[in-house]
Amino acid sequence: MNVNKIVMKIVSISFSVLILVLLVVGLYQGGKAAYGFGYRVFTESAIDLPEEGEDKVVQVSSGMGDKELGDLLEKKGLIRDSNLFVLQLKLSAYAKEIKAGTYTLSTSMTVSEMLQVMSAEDAESTETEE
Repeated sequence: MNVNKIVMKIVSISFSVLILVLLVVGLYQGGKAAYGFGYRVFTESAIDLPEEGEDKVVQVSSGMGDKELGDLLEKKGLIRDSNLFVLQLKLSAYAKEIKAGTYTLSTSMTVSEMLQVMSAEDAESTETEE
């Protein structure tokens, strides 16, 4: 009977240690992923190098939301992650400044450069007013 108590105590301690190790590993991996995402918000590079950039035409409509714009840019191959783009847009000075129109953007542009183009005062818009 005494041996059973000792074995159960060892199993209980082993299980507790296993749970603690899994918790620490989970927190480490979650923190690493969160840090990587946060770091990319401010340091995301362009898709291509300047000499390899490819121009893409993007049409932004007046009722387009941030997520829709991010999905469009990701589909066109201008950005890597639409969710990251939405956060970058919200944290930028261009958050409410994106204007409807047709823009030629390059895969060698950073998100900041794309936002600057899409919010420029002298942007040529081919969208007709309804």
